[in-house]
Amino acid sequence: MEGVRRLILAGDIGGTNSRLAVFDVEGGHPKPVTEGTFPSRAHQGLNEIVAKFTAEQNQSFDGACFGVAGPVKRGRSETPNLPWVVDAGQLASQLGLETVLLINDLEANAHGIAALEPKDFITLNDGERDAYGNAALISPGTGLGEAGLRWEGDHHRPFPSEGGHADFAPRNEVEIELLRYLLTQFESVSYERVLSGPGLHNIYKFLRDTGRGDEPAWLAERLREEDPPAVISSVALEGGCDLCAQAMDLFVSVHGAEAGNLALKVLATGGVFVGGGIAPKILPKLKAPAFMRAFTAKGRMRPLLEAIPVKVILN
Repeated sequence: MEGVRRLILAGDIGGTNSRLAVFDVEGGHPKPVTEGTFPSRAHQGLNEIVAKFTAEQNQSFDGACFGVAGPVKRGRSETPNLPWVVDAGQLASQLGLETVLLINDLEANAHGIAALEPKDFITLNDGERDAYGNAALISPGTGLGEAGLRWEGDHHRPFPSEGGHADFAPRNEVEIELLRYLLTQFESVSYERVLSGPGLHNIYKFLRDTGRGDEPAWLAERLREEDPPAVISSVALEGGCDLCAQAMDLFVSVHGAEAGNLALKVLATGGVFVGGGIAPKILPKLKAPAFMRAFTAKGRMRPLLEAIPVKVILN
C-alpha cells in the first residue's frame, strides 16, 4: 500500500555465516537500513544471533523472514551443516510477532533472481532465444543448495529442494574411485560431499591420498593454518600446484554434471542459474569448456540441454 512504512527483519542463515538485515518497506520497495554478519558456528542457535542483532537495533518489526540452509517442515528446520534446530514459533515469540516465515535459503535466493539486472549475471551458455519454462538454481557453498522455479505462464514460482543430498553418481573410473574413497568416510556419499567447499577439500584429499600428485610442504602448511577450500581454489587459479588444479578441474566437471541433472529433473528450459559464494570466485574455470561439456553430456538429451541458458549469479 502506497505510503505505508513497515520494518522487516530478514535473515540468510548459512552453515558458515548468518546475515541479518533490517529493510524499510515503503510503497512496496524494500530499502536496506542496517545489516550484520555473524559466524554461525560461534553461536548456539539462530535465537542467540537474533537476540544479539535486535538488541543493537532497539526497534520493533512488522514482519520477519529467514532463509535457512536446510529442509523446512511445519515452520521448523534441523540444519544439516549446523547443530541447530530453528523454530519459527520460538522466533515469533522472541520478536513479539504473530508469525515468522521460515523458508529454505535456496528458495529465498530463487525469489531474488527476478530482482536482479543483466549486469548481475555472467552467461555460460546463451541457449535458445526467448527461452521460457521452468528454471533451476544450484549453489555450492558450505553445503550444496538446489531449488526449482515453476513457470506459471507469466512469472516463476520458486520451490525448495534438498537435491544436494541425493546420491553422488560417478561418470567415469576416476569418479568411481572417488566414490569408493569417500565411502570409507561417510555412510552415504551425496553430491554435497563432492560439490561444496568441504567437497572440494574431499576431492583434493582423494587425489593426494591415491598418488595422483605431490603435496608440497608449503601447501600442507597453508592447508593446516587456513581455510582448505579457499586455499585449494586460489592456488588452482594461480597455477601454483598441479594437485590443486586437478581438484578444481574435477570439481568443475562434477558441478556441470549435477547442474545438468537438476535441469533434467525440473525440465529447466527457462534457464539454470549458478549461485552461491564459490561460483564468482572461480569464474575463469566455469567459463572454460569443462563445465558446459559436463552439463550437456546427457546422451539423447544433449539437444535439450544445449538449448538451456546457463548463467552465474554475481550479486
